[in-house]
Amino acid sequence: MLHSYEHARPSVTVDCAVFGLDGDQLSVLLVERAVPPFEGCWALPGGFVGIDEDLEAAARRELEEETGIALTWLEQLYTFGAPDRDPRGRVITVAFYALVKTTRDGLRGSTDARDARWFPADAHPALAFDHDAILAVARARLRSKVSWQPVGFELLPERFTLTQLQQLYETVLGRSLDKRNFRRKVLALGLLAETEVRSSGPGRPARLYRFDRDEYARLEAEGFVFEL
Repeated sequence: MLHSYEHARPSVTVDCAVFGLDGDQLSVLLVERAVPPFEGCWALPGGFVGIDEDLEAAARRELEEETGIALTWLEQLYTFGAPDRDPRGRVITVAFYALVKTTRDGLRGSTDARDARWFPADAHPALAFDHDAILAVARARLRSKVSWQPVGFELLPERFTLTQLQQLYETVLGRSLDKRNFRRKVLALGLLAETEVRSSGPGRPARLYRFDRDEYARLEAEGFVFEL
């Protein structure tokens, strides 16, 4: 049955702030817009939600279409609805943020995106629409999230050293951490499984660890609180 509405209906989009770790630098994935408005400008990947489409499904679809990246970890961030945020009309966007292992393999611009590229999160070009504000909110959420949920492991390789783990937290938090205290706290959580010892020349060999997701799931079900 068709319905008519007294009030105008706004359009809905999704936008994705995707973070990766490039060495010791936090990066964000941006696309160069190939169509108006803001043609030629850099923006967060995203687009319009289909009439029968779930919001998260739309975010994953737009990201894969515009960049070639398929996500494993994605979380809804915030809704942005300033009346003048989009020159095309009344458009509300539901923003997501995601964490991926930085790779340039398969990265490509497509559909509405002319190019897709990683930029330093602290030194990126000015963004289209209100995407600078969206990215700022995503950065703040990430800083908070890594301290009470183990999402930071999504940015690391499967096997990593404690030095790499500390560098990750220092990069995301934007501050230095005491090495001895950090290692004591992270090992006390009981969520790291030692895999091997790697020698990279003179000096003490580095121990490699992996994040034990099964153990975390078990502890979380028992009321365990992750805190670093």
